[in-house]
Amino acid sequence: MTDTPTPAAHTPSALFVCVHNAGRSQMAAGFLRELSGGAIEVRSAGSMPAEQINPVAVEAMREAGIDITAESPKVLTTDAVRTSDVVITMGCGDACPIFPGKRYEDWELADPAGQGIESVRPIRDEIEQRIRGLLTSLGIEPVR
Repeated sequence: MTDTPTPAAHTPSALFVCVHNAGRSQMAAGFLRELSGGAIEVRSAGSMPAEQINPVAVEAMREAGIDITAESPKVLTTDAVRTSDVVITMGCGDACPIFPGKRYEDWELADPAGQGIESVRPIRDEIEQRIRGLLTSLGIEPVR
């Protein structure tokens, strides 16, 4: 009798895309990393990445107990989309390539660019709720 190796379990992956990859997509990625407890591979990118993450988004996430200071805006690549199971766009429009068999969602969210903390908090809170809904749809229980 031969032991056949069992295939490794597939870790689902999610890609968050917005134009600058400096606010909404970074907050979403931070929430998904935190709330999934590592059960999902998390990526984010932008069609025209900014130089740095929006400091007000960093502050808003810090208030929620999540540190995204080590993150940096990344350019959207075809490979990032191809290798992701779920692709969530947040205002990148037609810049996102489409591949059959991927789950695509477009989240209409206000842009935190140029906004003060009072305006960014409700955006952050809406992103958190959407992330919790995404986890539920993937059958993953949030860790907090």
